[in-house]
Amino acid sequence: MRGSTGRPIRRGDVIDRRALLRAAGAGLALSSAGLAEPLGAIAAESRLPLWPGTPPGGGGPAGPEAVSEKGAASNIAVPGLEVFTPDVPNGAAMLVAGGGGYRRIQMESEARPAARWLAARGITAFVLAYRLPGEGWGDGRRAPLQDAQRALRLIRARAHLHRIDPARVGVLGFSAGAHLLGLAATRSAFASYRAVDAADGLSARPDDAALIYPVITLEPPYDHTMTRRMLVGARPDPDLSAAWSVETHVRGGCPPTFLVQAEDDPISNPVNTRLMAQACRHAGVPVETHVLASGGHGFGMGRPGTPSAAWPDWYAVWLRGRGMISAD
Repeated sequence: MRGSTGRPIRRGDVIDRRALLRAAGAGLALSSAGLAEPLGAIAAESRLPLWPGTPPGGGGPAGPEAVSEKGAASNIAVPGLEVFTPDVPNGAAMLVAGGGGYRRIQMESEARPAARWLAARGITAFVLAYRLPGEGWGDGRRAPLQDAQRALRLIRARAHLHRIDPARVGVLGFSAGAHLLGLAATRSAFASYRAVDAADGLSARPDDAALIYPVITLEPPYDHTMTRRMLVGARPDPDLSAAWSVETHVRGGCPPTFLVQAEDDPISNPVNTRLMAQACRHAGVPVETHVLASGGHGFGMGRPGTPSAAWPDWYAVWLRGRGMISAD
C-alpha cells in the first residue's frame, strides 16, 4: 500500500481511531494515578507538566526557561501546557503550538494570542511548550512529537476537569509549530514513546488541524528551513527527510485540515501549503486552503491593515462548520 507520494505506508503509521472516545471514562483511572485535580484548582492560565517525571529519553537543558525580548521561549527544561479557560467553555479544546524553527517557540507573537482568540469564542486552549531537539534531549528529533502526542492524550485524560468533549479536540500550529502538529495529525498512531500512565491509552489523533504558514516538507528543493536543519541535519539521508515531512504521511482517516499561507512567504516556500493540500485531496481528506497575496511569514493572528488580518474570520467560519464554536 502506498501513500500520496508513492512511498510505502508502514503499518505503524495507520491512523488510530479506536482509543478516541475512551477518555470519557478515564477520570477514575487517572485520579488513582495521581493525575487528576479538583476543577477549582485550575487557573485560567495555569501551567501543567506533560510528563509525571523525566520526559522520554532523558537529557535536556538545565535552569529556567529563557524568554527573548519578543516573548519567544527556549531552554524548555519542563515541557508543559498553558491552559486558557473561557468564561463559558463550549466543550471544544485546541492544542496550540507556536513556531520558531525548533530553536525557540514564538509564544507572545503566535501561540498565546491564538489561545486568547480561541478562549474568547468558548474553546479551551492549551499552549504547548514543547522540547526543542537542539537542547540536549536524549530522544532528539522525536522529543517534540512525543510532547505533542502526550499533550493530546493529556487533554483527553483531563476532559472531565476542563469540561471538554474528548471528541472535539483540534490543533492549531504556526510555522514549525504547524509542522509539529501536522505530524501529530498525520502520524497519530506512531508510537513515539512508551506509555507512562493511563493517559497514554487514549488517542493522540486530533479531530481537526489548522496549519498556518506551515513548514510541511523537509525534502528538496523546498528544504531551506531551520526546521529541516534542526530535525534532520545539514545533509540528511533522503529517507530521513521523507520520514519527517508531513505530506508523506497523509492518508484517509487524517483529520480535516485548514491551511493559510502568503504567496510572498520568505521562510516557508508557499509550495508547502500546496503540497499539503494536494496530499489531502489525493487521500480524500477534507481540506480548505487560503492563499494570501501578501503577508510574508510570522503574521500570527493577522497584521491589521494587511491581507493577513482576514484569516481568523475564515478560520472562525471553518470552526463553526466543524462544530467547534457555536453560531453567532
